[in-house]
Order: sequence, then C-alpha cells, then structure tokens
Amino acid sequence: MSQFNRFALAAIPAAMIAAHAYAAYPAWQEGNTYNAGTYVSYAGNDYQALVTHTAYVGTNWNPAASPTLWKLIGASSGTPTPAPTPAPTPAPTPAPTPAPTPAPTPAPTPAPTPSGSCTAAAWNASTAYSGGATVSYNGRNYQAKWWTQGNVPSSSTGEGQPWTDLGACSGTPTPAPTPAPTPAPTPAPTPAPTPAPTPAPTPAPTPAPTPAPTPAPTPAPTPAPTPAPTPTPTPAPTPAPTPAPTPSGSKQVGSYFAEWSIYGRAFFVKNVQTSGQAAKLTFLNYSFANVFKQADGTYKCDASITRSEAGNGDGGDSWAAYNKGFSAAESVDGVADAWGTDGTGSLKGNFNQLKKLKAKNPQLKTLISLGGWTWSKWFSAAAATDAGRKALVSSCIDQYIKGNLKYDAGSNSGGAGTGAGVFDGIDIDWEFPGVQGYGYNTVSDADKQNFNLLLKEFREQLDAYGTTTGKRYLLTVAIGAGSDKIAMTEPAEYSKYLDWINIMSYDYNGAWAAQGPTDFQAHLYADPNSPNYLDPKTGKPGLGSTYNTDSAVNAMLAAGAPAAKLHLGIPFYGRGWTGVKAGPNGDGLYQTATGAAKGTYENGIEDYKVLKNAAGTLRYHPVTKQSYKYDGTNWWSYDTPTDIQNKIDYAKAKGLGGVFAWESDGDTADGELTAAMAKMNQ
Repeated sequence: MSQFNRFALAAIPAAMIAAHAYAAYPAWQEGNTYNAGTYVSYAGNDYQALVTHTAYVGTNWNPAASPTLWKLIGASSGTPTPAPTPAPTPAPTPAPTPAPTPAPTPAPTPAPTPSGSCTAAAWNASTAYSGGATVSYNGRNYQAKWWTQGNVPSSSTGEGQPWTDLGACSGTPTPAPTPAPTPAPTPAPTPAPTPAPTPAPTPAPTPAPTPAPTPAPTPAPTPAPTPAPTPTPTPAPTPAPTPAPTPSGSKQVGSYFAEWSIYGRAFFVKNVQTSGQAAKLTFLNYSFANVFKQADGTYKCDASITRSEAGNGDGGDSWAAYNKGFSAAESVDGVADAWGTDGTGSLKGNFNQLKKLKAKNPQLKTLISLGGWTWSKWFSAAAATDAGRKALVSSCIDQYIKGNLKYDAGSNSGGAGTGAGVFDGIDIDWEFPGVQGYGYNTVSDADKQNFNLLLKEFREQLDAYGTTTGKRYLLTVAIGAGSDKIAMTEPAEYSKYLDWINIMSYDYNGAWAAQGPTDFQAHLYADPNSPNYLDPKTGKPGLGSTYNTDSAVNAMLAAGAPAAKLHLGIPFYGRGWTGVKAGPNGDGLYQTATGAAKGTYENGIEDYKVLKNAAGTLRYHPVTKQSYKYDGTNWWSYDTPTDIQNKIDYAKAKGLGGVFAWESDGDTADGELTAAMAKMNQ
C-alpha cells in the first residue's frame, strides 16, 4: 500500500533516464530469466534490469510496462540482437510487481552446468553481498539475486532464496575481503527533511496478497462449475444497504486506516467517525510503522522518523503520526490539537485522533501495523537471533504500547508516555517470511521458524507488560494468500500466539498484466472457464485455479490454522483495464486489453466510492461470486454489498472469526461497505 495508491512502486525519476550510443542489446523475450544489471532492447528503447527476475509467460512483464523491474536507458541504436534462448536457471522469487501476479508456469530448475574455475571470492558469512555478486563455496560458484548476508549459498538457492547456483568449479577461490562494518544494501538514506505544516506524503507499504494455494475439500456449499461456456452473467443486484447496528456479536469486523490518506485523499480519522464506520467496527489497524536498522546492528521501531522513501524502504512519517496539529474542523471531537508545554510536548497527529475516536466508540480496538509491502525490509534480519528479536519487540512495545514517543521540538509533540493508550495491540505485516517481496528485503530459509519465534517474543513481552497495566494486548498478523507464502510458514504453530489472522484475500488479478486477460481480483470461487485456470503446458488445473478466497481459506485450515482465528479480506477498491473488447458475451470478461484503466491515484486501481457511480453496466458472475463493470472500453472488478454478503455467508459457514477491509478511505461517505461488513455480527 503506497502513499497515494496501493502496491505501486515509486516511479523512476526522469533524472535517472539517460541516452546512450552503445550497440544494440538483445531483444527482451518473455519466458527468459534476467539478472540484475542485464541490458535488453524493447519497442525501440534500451532497458536495464533493476532486479533478478523471470519474465513468466503470460504475465507480460515487459520493460515498458514494468518500471519496478526495468530502468529505461534511452532510445535503442541499431537493430536489436535476437534474444538467445538461455538454459533455464533456478527460478528466483517472483519479481516485485505492484502486486504479486500468478505465474502460469514456474521456471524449471535443471541441474546447473559447471561454471569453470573457482575464481570468485570465497563466500563469507559476515560479508554483505549486493545483487549480481559472485562467490565460490564448497566447490561451486554462486551469484546473488539481491542483497544478502549470512545466507549459506548451498542451502539458499531456488525459489525465494538469495543465491543462484552457477555450477561446479575447480581451484582455490580468492580469499574473501574483510567486510565493511555496516553492510549497505541500498544507497545512503536521504537525510530526513524538516517537517513542514504540509509535508509531501511518504510512500508506505501495502499488504500485498498473493495467489491462493490449492484448496482442500470444503464443507461449504461451493458452486459446481463445469468446463462449459462461461455462464451468461446477470445484472448485479443493487440493494439498498441496511444500516448495521453497533457491533455486539462475537465476530470481528475491522479495517485499515492508511497513514497517508490525510494528504491527497483528504480522508482523516474524523471521517471514520462521520461516515458511520467507527460505530460498526471492532478494530482499526493503523498502517504502517517501519522497522529501522540501528548503528549497533539491531533493528528497532522508531516513530520519530520523517523522510522520503528514496527507493530503499527506509522512509517514515512522524509528521502524520504524532507531530501534525489538526484543526478543530479536522478533529474527531471538534477540538484542535493543543500546543502543549514546551519541553514536554503533547500528542498530536493521527495518534491523538485515534484516541479521540476510541473515546467515542468504546467497542473499538486500535492496533499499530508494522511492515507492509515496502516496509518489510528488515524483518528477516531482525528475527534471525534471539537477541535481535528481543531488541525489536522491546522497542516496538516501548514506542507504541507504552507510548514513549521521541520529543519533537519543532512541533512540540511527543515525549515519555504521551502515546500511551493509543494502541491496544500490534499487527505484524511481514511480506513475506522466506519469500522475497519488494526486492530489497532480507530473506532467509530460516524465516519459517524465526517467524514463529518472533511472534512468540511479541506475545511474551506484551503479556509481561500487561501484568503491570492489568490489560491484555492484542497480537495479530496479515498474511499473503499465495500457496508459496503459506508454505513458508507454519500456521498451526504461529497461530498459537495470535488473536487473529487477516488473510489478504484480494489482488488475485490486476493490470500489472497490462494486456490482460481481464479477470477477477477478489473472487470467492474459481471459474474453470478463466484463461488463468489451466496450466498452458499440461492443460490441467494450475496455479491460477487456486487464486481465489475459498482456496486460500482451505489451505490455511489444512495447515492447522484455527477457523475462528481467520479473517477474510475485503477490498474497498477495484482493479481494471482499458481497451477491452466486448468478447462473445458482450461483457469484456476474460478479454485482452491495451493497458491499465485510468484511476484517480494510480492507473489500474480505483476506490469503490468512485466505481459505484462510474459509467458502464454492473454485472454479477454466478460462479466466482464477484461483481464487475464494463462500459465498452473499461473493465473493473470489485466488491459490492452483494459480494460482501456472499463472503459473510461463507465465513459464517466455515466458522471463521471475522472480516476486515483494505482500506477505510475507499468506502462511501456514509460507510456503505462497512455497513455491509457489519452484518457479520447479525
């Protein structure tokens, strides 16, 4: 979830684009694996790969459409060299696209070919290696896919691992150089700007869900679609939502409030109150807080940092969190933030507004959410040792639960204990244990066990502090719905430490595949007629057949997660394409496109409150149980109150613990979708 959008990565600055006069590079080719730094030609321009990735067939991760994977160098000179068909290499983790996209056919992993002499430097556990670096280890050469430190090459290759095995070698490797005291995986961070009354918002990460795994048999009444032609969709019903009462049942109904929504969207914590959302919610997650590397090698929470993202995940926005003084008109209770006593400070910003929101809604619990799509950089490194886990957990509890916010003289805000009472718990949004997410994250094959240990440490320290306050603090997580993500965790184990688990069950399809086909982004069930359903090589149901909420839930249950701790995710936004042909049914479903549909803050994505009144015919798909809209050119998939009711019925049938939304500012001014979710407790 980024600042003005969800999942989009920062655009390449114009200053980085430079013309050149080199010989033509090989033409980009779908299906190839490209190492970081590789040059290719595409559509008359030359590009350089930013990260190592495989351009999986069908994803259309071409250089022009994938600024997170490729840097534009300039216009090509000469005729591009035909791209050779390289021998397949071990498949790296899926490239960091605006949201992980289904890979129709994983890249094969053949036996590596010998690579000659062991001329590379010997691998050293203390050395930090950047993407593209080569090392020799136990008679084999390896190449780093991204920044890595301490990951033994021989056990850290393949899907989601930092090393590529280049093959056997002979001879004596070059002695490894003495590592620098502080590894620098990214350029030096941008100096923190001085907070201003209206600073530029800081890009923040997004819980980026992924394709769900293969479903286990389910007792829920699933539709029984056949390979027959796609059922003719019917106009979607548009019932007037019934206002939901203040939650009083045993189920959870939650939402995420995005820190950056106070900027371009002008959506304040006050709007959670005036829209009626707050009265219907049982919890609200504040997204996000970052984790920072310290000079002593530890990793800690630090709410006091305000600086731009700089493309390295080290951003922060203390201005929005607790420095900004909200006016009476912007405040939940109509009272402006106080200046406070010089040298002591007062609580301001979104944090103070959350306290006021809770005062008006006693049933509402608030949690600070750590991490997200672009702020999960240091989780793996922080969780790697017992000392590291203790340092991180202690710092987060000190900042966000005890409320010891650093004093800021410029805004006269913060100070010891000023943030106490804002948050009732902590939500961990690590994207993803054992699997590379954004591209610069630390990743280890030990993440599976360390994720359990990190959550255990949070639980123990929260409980210990709770004995001094007489309160039990909440601990939750947001998880990716993809089978690869679930496989790298142990739900039966880590769920023991949690109050609940938010499954990010959305973004199964989107315009990161710019040419389509159009397909649903948060559907409940699979449709065998979807072009993404079958594996193109085998003709049998493939990974695409599992990209649906039912499959994600069944995978979690099969892995031992208690049903009562699982929450379904509901998007308050849609994903769409433009240049879509009508197709045989005249509705644009499963058709090719020319690109992402125009959105208010990001092309390919739009809030429900906008889509509700957008042009086009709203239809409802009887198999997938999701709505979609087509106006003859633009095609959008999104949840309506009808879709939400289907998911609530499903959640109740499965015995699930609740539902949650990403994110509050996508709802209507009168909280239409939140009211629909609140029926979970009816």
